[in-house]
Amino acid sequence: MRRNERGESLLELMIAVALMGVALVALMAGVATTIIVSDTQRKQATAATTVRDYAEALQAYVGDGNYRNCATTYAVPGFAPPPGFTARVVPGSVQYWTGLLWLPLCLPDSGLQRLKVVVSSADGRVEERLDLVLRKPCRVEDPLCG
Repeated sequence: MRRNERGESLLELMIAVALMGVALVALMAGVATTIIVSDTQRKQATAATTVRDYAEALQAYVGDGNYRNCATTYAVPGFAPPPGFTARVVPGSVQYWTGLLWLPLCLPDSGLQRLKVVVSSADGRVEERLDLVLRKPCRVEDPLCG
């Protein structure tokens, strides 16, 4: 064999394959991270929209005459969150306005209640919370507010 026709040695080929393998592993790790972050972002957007939808549905439900004096929780009949999500009022979060401050004890109900609404994904990666104030409706057909 002539000197100018030399090929690559086995050691050089093994080092080249090892370097390509390391680069491929790093690339695949980056792709996997991108997929996970994208999934989490999509779930956060869905949860944020759902928590607002649930709060609006709860306000509409209460506005239709379903305000409960000294309520400890609420549920919206017929509200269905997207698949893979749950929507609820946080247990023990209902507070009542006394005229000066919010208290967890229901002294005479003044017609204002503050509560926390939460929407979470089934896999537990995403949770969106929202504080909501419910007002007792004062419509013509309702008894006098006071």
